[in-house]
Amino acid sequence: MKRIFCLLFLFPCLTYAQPDHQPHAGEIKLKLKKLNFLGSVLYVAAHPDDENTRIITAMANGKLAATGYLSMTRGDGGQNLIGPEMRDELGLIRTQELLAARRIDGGEQFFTRAIDFGYSKNANETFSIWGKDEILQDVVGIFRQFQPDVIITRFPADERAGHGHHTASAILAEEAFDLAAQRDIYPQQVSQWGTWKIKRLYTNTGRWWNNSINEDTPGVVTLDIGGYSPLLGESFSEIAATSRSQHKSQGFGSSGTRGRQLEFLEHVKGEKAGKDIFEGVNTTWSRVKGGEKVQPLVDKIIRQFDEEDPAASVPDLLALRKNLNHLEDSIWKKRKISEVEELIQDCLGLFARVSTDHYWVAPGEKVKLNIELVNRSQQEIKLLSMHAEDLSFDSALMMPLKGNIPVLFSTRKQIAKNKSYSDPYWLQAPHRVGLFTVQDQKLIGKPQNPPVIAVEFTFQYGVENIRVVTPLLYTWTDPVKGELTRPFEVVPPVFLNLFEDVLLFTDEQPKNIPVLLKSSSTSPIAGNLTLELPDGWKSEPADIAFRLSKTGEEQTVIFKVIPAAGEVTGTLRAKALIGDTYYHQAVKVISYDHIPIQTLLPESSAKLIRINLKENNGTVGYLEGAGDDVPAALRNMGYEVWEMKNDEVTEANLKPLKAVVLGVRALNTNDRMEFLMPVLLSYVKQGGTLIVQYNTNFNLKASTFSPYPLSISRDRVTEEDAAVRMIKPDHRVLNYPNKITSADFDGWIQERGLYFPNKWDPNFEAVLSMNDEGESPKDGSLLIAKYGEGHYVYTGLSFFRELPEGVAGAYKLFANLISLTNKDATTQSPQTQTSKMKSRNKH
Repeated sequence: MKRIFCLLFLFPCLTYAQPDHQPHAGEIKLKLKKLNFLGSVLYVAAHPDDENTRIITAMANGKLAATGYLSMTRGDGGQNLIGPEMRDELGLIRTQELLAARRIDGGEQFFTRAIDFGYSKNANETFSIWGKDEILQDVVGIFRQFQPDVIITRFPADERAGHGHHTASAILAEEAFDLAAQRDIYPQQVSQWGTWKIKRLYTNTGRWWNNSINEDTPGVVTLDIGGYSPLLGESFSEIAATSRSQHKSQGFGSSGTRGRQLEFLEHVKGEKAGKDIFEGVNTTWSRVKGGEKVQPLVDKIIRQFDEEDPAASVPDLLALRKNLNHLEDSIWKKRKISEVEELIQDCLGLFARVSTDHYWVAPGEKVKLNIELVNRSQQEIKLLSMHAEDLSFDSALMMPLKGNIPVLFSTRKQIAKNKSYSDPYWLQAPHRVGLFTVQDQKLIGKPQNPPVIAVEFTFQYGVENIRVVTPLLYTWTDPVKGELTRPFEVVPPVFLNLFEDVLLFTDEQPKNIPVLLKSSSTSPIAGNLTLELPDGWKSEPADIAFRLSKTGEEQTVIFKVIPAAGEVTGTLRAKALIGDTYYHQAVKVISYDHIPIQTLLPESSAKLIRINLKENNGTVGYLEGAGDDVPAALRNMGYEVWEMKNDEVTEANLKPLKAVVLGVRALNTNDRMEFLMPVLLSYVKQGGTLIVQYNTNFNLKASTFSPYPLSISRDRVTEEDAAVRMIKPDHRVLNYPNKITSADFDGWIQERGLYFPNKWDPNFEAVLSMNDEGESPKDGSLLIAKYGEGHYVYTGLSFFRELPEGVAGAYKLFANLISLTNKDATTQSPQTQTSKMKSRNKH
């Protein structure tokens, strides 16, 4: 369903034309019917994928309520089943997955500044990391902006929620329920949005904490969310499944269901409802002063709508808009004007697109605008003017748009020199572990940036004006996928990309560090590139001159970086001086088919690690799991890495390898593991080392994945600074070739580890013990068993997070795991086999 954004209370209201979908007559009819329902509901939970898309779909498309989802976080601490992105980058993907879901189910999307820092065992820990006061202020502000009649939380405000973030989301919703109505709470919000009294708050009871609830349970409101929409041609549960399936990074593909489907709501705060969640809420036009004049107009438009000639409704929609504009300012005036403006455009089939010939340029540069306008009705429309503030573009025209005759023209305009860059607003400043830094307070709560460049068109219909605002897009045609679009963005004139996020120096020898310079400027640029290094480090040369003559041109320059003596960590930063301005941004593009292309502009920096890492040679086999950057880390350590395909896992191929590593959750995601494990275990028995990284105990693809019995649990240690005790300090893995001490567990991020085994055969040796505060020791984080001539390792330690983040101790310990059998691939494997493997490496 097409979404629009109303800009304040302008007369008439502005809408953002979306290029993705012109609604069919059934969808238009549904939106007309929605004009007659003045009720709102906000669903509240902690993460992307926590929302119940079935309730959101049924509320938005069945009840026709204004429906939203407030996610406390952007899902930054989850796992990624589709690629290597983690933390901030994963949060950006999951933000866009939520927006993709909302485009399908019809809800609106909101966020707080809270960061998903990984699994939390209680709300107190969550609040201590998020900062409860800051997030509560965000929640109250969103309640006041959206003005919901009803709040539905996904989780209860206690330990039944199963995750500290879940519990915290419910606690915050309950506290904000009361605070939103108080004038002395966050008075700066009151001056902007006023206060708001919510009618009631219910919890959407989950089967995992109450499996006996049913429609006869006293005090429960039952929702049948399985209804069928003839106008949409699907049941609400079918639409909801498509919506939920957008959470692809978390593996939440869902099957649609048909027929009666029940959801249960339990009362928490406010007035109790009997059978209808909107009971006692005036959802008619009589809730708005002057609405009695509006109601007959809406009824007439719905009654007379002609599915074969939607444009015939436009005169009445314009009359309705005029009446709405005479109402007192309110949330319902704002919402309904937005809905009417969108319906006018929909009924006219009015297509307005502004595209350009490149997806980014620098401030102050000129950009070509390709304008396409089509009036796909037989109504008489004229184009009066075009305006784009950031392009100093203001043109008065008098051009008729005849029925279905396209109007195409181009112009070239200059972007404002002071235009800010368009990377995600919550990532533009450094942030702490649990809270994003948002410099523009007006953006708090919004799912993403507004369009970086917007073009406003004013059309005339009779004596009425219709204003449409459309974002500037880059469009192109892919030979396989057809026409595609991506957001246009404003970026620095030069990008400085390092090839590695972590630069590992295993001795005092210098390394050549390449930096890729890439121009986004349409004019030639020249300057000097330097590296900023910690004390004791130096680069040769000190600076390098560069010149780039056109957009997209690249130049790679190489510095020789000489490390400091002794073990130390620090940061390398690249910066380019052009004229009297320094630029220090890299560019990171995230591209997946189910979301729009995303561009980040992180600081051009890399973590420097100087450690005396020993025994870092030979070839390691790696079987991909759910997406991680461990192979890159292994190459950084000095190993050759063969990222093996399933059909390459043979005894002959495995025999010369120093070790084989299974990617995170490989046992959950690789359907061939049942058949690969016997070959891998045979490799161990004949003298190899197999390192199995964490898996969940759900949906294992191999009935036997260990040489001895092993039971995976949900045990985890979420406190990244939890004390680590050496159960077997003399074990080879803690001493050879690198000595491991408690200091090697300093600086870990997000967690120690997850899904530790809790039962294992006596042949396994538990090497480490750890636990969160107040809990019993967990000894299953690192289990090692001798099997035949080799070693089998099962570890729930979060190497997949620590290695890409440059945690020095994680590198040392992983090198020791690889060296358990002391097998030297460079001497034991035939030269021809080694060459064959090297040719298959992914670089």
